[in-house]
Amino acid sequence: MKKELSLGKSLIPIIALIGAAALSIFIWKAGMHIPLMIGVIAAAIVSIMAGWSWDDVQKMMVNGVSRALPAVFILLIIGIIVGTWIASGVIPTMIYYGLSIIKPAMFVPIVALVTGIISITLGSSFTSIATIGLAFMAIGEGLGFSPGLVAGAVISGAYFGDKLSPLSDTTNIAPAMAETDLFSHVKHMLWDTIPAFLLSILLYWVVGQSAGINGGVDTKVIGAMKTGLDDVFVIHPLLLLMPVLTIILMVKKTPAIPALMGVGILGGVLAIFVQGSSVTTVIQVMTSGFHVESGIKALDSLLNRGGLMSMLGTIGLLILATALGGILEETGSFEVLTKKMMSKVHSTGTLISTTILSTFIVAFASGAQFLAIILPARTFVKNYKKMGIDTKNLSRCVEAAGTVGINLVPWGVPAVFAAGILGVSPGEFIPFAFFAFLVPLMNILFGFTGWTITKKNYEGETNHKRSVSL
Repeated sequence: MKKELSLGKSLIPIIALIGAAALSIFIWKAGMHIPLMIGVIAAAIVSIMAGWSWDDVQKMMVNGVSRALPAVFILLIIGIIVGTWIASGVIPTMIYYGLSIIKPAMFVPIVALVTGIISITLGSSFTSIATIGLAFMAIGEGLGFSPGLVAGAVISGAYFGDKLSPLSDTTNIAPAMAETDLFSHVKHMLWDTIPAFLLSILLYWVVGQSAGINGGVDTKVIGAMKTGLDDVFVIHPLLLLMPVLTIILMVKKTPAIPALMGVGILGGVLAIFVQGSSVTTVIQVMTSGFHVESGIKALDSLLNRGGLMSMLGTIGLLILATALGGILEETGSFEVLTKKMMSKVHSTGTLISTTILSTFIVAFASGAQFLAIILPARTFVKNYKKMGIDTKNLSRCVEAAGTVGINLVPWGVPAVFAAGILGVSPGEFIPFAFFAFLVPLMNILFGFTGWTITKKNYEGETNHKRSVSL
């Protein structure tokens, strides 16, 4: 007989995951696959002890992983894009001209702003990070900036755009789960997103003024990187039309997978006709990534990446995280945790802060954006209606912590993806991901002050539902 899980038992898998993650990060230096596996094992044991069969637990994991399949395909395609866009000269051209025109004093704010503009147009933080973000990392290397700082600015910009773009999947999921409409959701998010992003840009400007974080701008390094790029690739401004084409496809609402697959293949075609690569080389790049020995270590470390195989580690994390989330969701572990927290809610401020905290708990437990948005939204929607608070406040909160704040989770899929693409560990860029800190904090501030918190009377809706059920 299946038993309702107690608070203590519900916490066991989460404690096991966080404990193993801490050991892996600080002692084992082994990444997050084993800690997530430990979390899955702990969750499975707790579930079986509570009365579920192994077949039940297996189905829970399968259901959890099935939700991640669209993301799996997108990750594989992004690996192909990174490889072919480097082989075709698209990303090297972006780096070359960036090194030529961008000045150190405004570089870090420009990174956040430009990445944000591209991300809001594409509706994809992952694509923005893998293309313009990778180019900015190379430019920052040449200008003498800390990789962690540049990566933090890239991530802030990418998730600013992802949060506001109507093309973003998370921006559509949040209002659907919170029972509000997309337009109201996006409009309401302007109150936390715009101020937090402007403050982030200001912080990047202040930090960026000490442009010589690594000893100042070395013009010889910049010259050597440009020469190295010119020796290996055909550099031409027309190659910049590739990112423009990608933006056009997304604006026209072309489905993400066909659009990304198309620009990935086109990158391979350009590698053949512009860079003189063979078909065999392009297929190898699509599979294993681009490889070159230019003689410049910093340049090689940034260009030798991409390929479908490079995404398998991230996909493994995604599968483990969503398998864990599937168990925790279907056994009611999350519901037990949120119910306990809801017993302490007596005001708008505590409701908002509890929503943010719950979303972070799901984010830390699963590492998955979708779960961090869906579970708290579905759990708290009744409470918002009962307290007469418009559910667009709920959708804004789960986006703040589930879409953006999850980047503060070192083993979360977004942080692991960014680390793999940008070549910087989460521990290096998280302190500089200012936007990820500011957006959740701003929502908590709004909750306790009442600023921007919209009220709504749901009594008629509740009564109508009761009469229909009768």
